[in-house]
Amino acid sequence: MNATTEAKKLNEVITPVELLNHWQGHRNLTRRIISAFPEKELFTHRIGGMRTFAEMVMELLGIAGPGIKEIATGQQTELNEHFDHNNQKSNLLDKWDETTEIINRYWQQIGKENFHNKIKAFGQYEGTVLSTILYYIDNEIHHRAQGYVYLRDLGIEPPAFWDRH
Repeated sequence: MNATTEAKKLNEVITPVELLNHWQGHRNLTRRIISAFPEKELFTHRIGGMRTFAEMVMELLGIAGPGIKEIATGQQTELNEHFDHNNQKSNLLDKWDETTEIINRYWQQIGKENFHNKIKAFGQYEGTVLSTILYYIDNEIHHRAQGYVYLRDLGIEPPAFWDRH
């Protein structure tokens, strides 16, 4: 193996498809956390001044689909973390599923060669395509952990954190 081939091999630790599958595994688990909440508490339960889990989910929805679409198309969008859900869990879950499809659709348009391009997500947050996507994933994990705390506080055993299928 020559040095150029070795360098190319070392640069690919994870493929874009593997990264998407990793993220979608996290999204599957977060969806199960949303589903585990009783309807009323999803929109009302708070601990220590934190937002409700529904408010956190709206943030995740405001970032994920629009963020990936923005990365794929280059068309800047404003960050919008609010939509009318009528305090119904089914509306949040429907929006979650819709966002999953948006991510899958636009992901294919990003192009492997673009993951290290510099961008400014939502016109505010500078980074690369990859660092931005990793932030989206990390932010989801962070808020999902808060959901775990809320569920335990409500006396509900949440899904295993490692089961992302």
